[in-house]
Amino acid sequence: MAELDFGNLGKQAPVKFIETPFLKIAYEEHGDSKDFPIILLHGFPYDARSWDEVVPLLVRSGYRVFVPYIRGYGFTEFLDPDVPRTAQQSAIAQDLIDLIDSLRLNQVGLAGFDWGNRATCIASYLQPERVRGLVAIGGYPVQNTVNPQSPANAMSNARMWYQWYFNTKQGIVGLQQKRHDIIRYLWDTWSPTWEYTDEVYQRSAKSFDNPDFVDVVIHSYRHRHRNAAGEQRFLELEENLAQNPVINVPAIVLRGTDNGLGSPSADFGTDQKQFPKLVDTRLVGKAGHDLPRHRPDSVTEALSELMNL
Repeated sequence: MAELDFGNLGKQAPVKFIETPFLKIAYEEHGDSKDFPIILLHGFPYDARSWDEVVPLLVRSGYRVFVPYIRGYGFTEFLDPDVPRTAQQSAIAQDLIDLIDSLRLNQVGLAGFDWGNRATCIASYLQPERVRGLVAIGGYPVQNTVNPQSPANAMSNARMWYQWYFNTKQGIVGLQQKRHDIIRYLWDTWSPTWEYTDEVYQRSAKSFDNPDFVDVVIHSYRHRHRNAAGEQRFLELEENLAQNPVINVPAIVLRGTDNGLGSPSADFGTDQKQFPKLVDTRLVGKAGHDLPRHRPDSVTEALSELMNL
């Protein structure tokens, strides 16, 4: 693997590493090692910087906080240079469980958005006894990657243009050569009321220069549309996930009202069904898709409430 210059990627905190069965996971750790642990998981196309304003609030509230870089981002590396760079939902969730095991954490609090929300929900489904509480940013995210789905309406398909693009040969080339243009466009359109500077983007940009980034992203968006094979070890789990299993841990669902992927519905019936131990569903104003960056207070309040049940 070529050596990369990640510049000031870890400026906010020293980047630590821990090996799991398949990855050398890079993560940032904050707070006292004696405090209860919380793991914050980012999604696409973001990185650990999305949690920068959440972390100090949690530390001041008395929590130990871990912020990992998911596979394909930042310093995180695959241990085997020859294995396929897969990124189906089951793999990201298993990475999270492996991280919890490697850190020797008996129980944790979890929060995630986008890919991170999907991973935290699946990990909570698989090992509910290890999750004290879950903040599901965006709602129930588990995908049916097994059975063909009915076509979405035109507006929904238009919003998902990037997924169709990544399922083409041109999409691979585009992500290789124009990744920062694509990512900044997604940032702009998914959080249309958020104004950020070039400096803010550059703090995350190096994460997307990870040598596995393109392969990971392409596989994720091809696998979910049944255009790429998944890992053999996850076949049974994907079959189970296709049944929309419930997430049986105490949970609070947060949705940003300014999400460019679509305004959230005020009908919370699905949340009650999919999260049997649902504590609350909250619509968060002045927040786009990257909700933790826009409204860190809402994430901290939800986590603190769940940890103190």
